Amino acid sequence: MQALAELWSKTEDVFASGLLAPVFAWLGIAKYMGDPAEIAQFFMVNAIQIGIIGFLFRPLESILPQEAWPDRKATRIDLFYTLLKEFGLVPLFTFVLLLPVSNWLGEKLGLAGGDTTLIEDLVPWLKDYPLILFALYFAIFDLTQYVIHRLQHALPWWWALHSLHHSQRQVNCWTDDRNHMLDDVLEAVIVGSVGLALGVPAGQFAILILMGRLVENFSHANVRIRFGSFADKLVVDPLFHRLHHMRADPKDAINYNCNFALVLPVWDIMFRTALYGEEPRPCGVDDPDIDADNQRSWLGQQIAGFQRFFRALRSSWRREPAPSRQAANDETIPLT
Repeated sequence: MQALAELWSKTEDVFASGLLAPVFAWLGIAKYMGDPAEIAQFFMVNAIQIGIIGFLFRPLESILPQEAWPDRKATRIDLFYTLLKEFGLVPLFTFVLLLPVSNWLGEKLGLAGGDTTLIEDLVPWLKDYPLILFALYFAIFDLTQYVIHRLQHALPWWWALHSLHHSQRQVNCWTDDRNHMLDDVLEAVIVGSVGLALGVPAGQFAILILMGRLVENFSHANVRIRFGSFADKLVVDPLFHRLHHMRADPKDAINYNCNFALVLPVWDIMFRTALYGEEPRPCGVDDPDIDADNQRSWLGQQIAGFQRFFRALRSSWRREPAPSRQAANDETIPLT
């Protein structure tokens, strides 16, 4: 374990001091970017995530598929989303805009840079139990994501963006990153703000995000794997989340606004949004405008998402009902 930690540290140092720091200096943005080691760590964690998805989750989809597809053409754009999110637009936003602002706020408000975190200040004895403290951080972040996810479905203007994620009919191991840019930015700001307020160390924050993202990637995978009637109450499995993605059927009384948890189903159980005991069903959204995302390019999907977003805003200003998830006959499925 010590050898792995040393290898990680050396790789991070080479990446940070040998590549990132000189590039930032050449661009004249070094003073705005914070510690290059934190940025190096971010990209290294993302590389590990993509490696696990590509070399473990993706082969499992071929070995134990939940749905048999004639081809995987519809999944290619999701891979593009993942690469763009992990190494492209979102990191650019995070490190060029969000990170400098968060560092400045942390210094001004005293939320970062101290020897203890907010939770350690509130409950001092937790400093002696790092695993419990880490688990508490994880639970707080997962609850934050659950609340965000509920809002993405409940607020018409946010659903207009989030519906891009749900438009995929071939939900697969890359689908977790299939999101509208504005949707990603809103989520990153909220989650980053929670991390800043708690004062979570950068290294722990990276591990928290990696663990959560890997569970999310696996829960989207097209695999016939179940965790069992006990473990599936502890961690979201592929069936639990596939039910969240199932297409609405107006002839069926099932509540389709269910299973919002990203990692810990306890939130769905507590707030009565959990759905168990159902077989998987076809995924997607039967609103023709949203379903048309499957024929659009990445740019076309982003433009269509913005168009839906502005229509939803207009409807709210005029106090007109805005569509949420719709069935094929345009019957709106009620929100929980």
